[in-house]
Amino acid sequence: MDAVRIVLQVLLVLSSLILTLFILLHKGKGGGLSDMFGGGMSTSLGGSSVAERNLDRFTVAVAVVWATAIIGLGLLARFQS
Repeated sequence: MDAVRIVLQVLLVLSSLILTLFILLHKGKGGGLSDMFGGGMSTSLGGSSVAERNLDRFTVAVAVVWATAIIGLGLLARFQS
């Protein structure tokens, strides 16, 4: 059980860092943190590009991995005796 817990903890840390990066890469809808990184200076072309849709998909996939790792760690903590 210790090996599974360690794997889940490593997966949680890596997915947290990647998820933070992907969220910061998203195009801003106006003001906020994205403007600080130059997101407000880009032109709006109306509609999302293929790159933005793929970034959305990757973000959702990493978020699912992140949530699964949290649930797995919670279940291990709950049923560990």
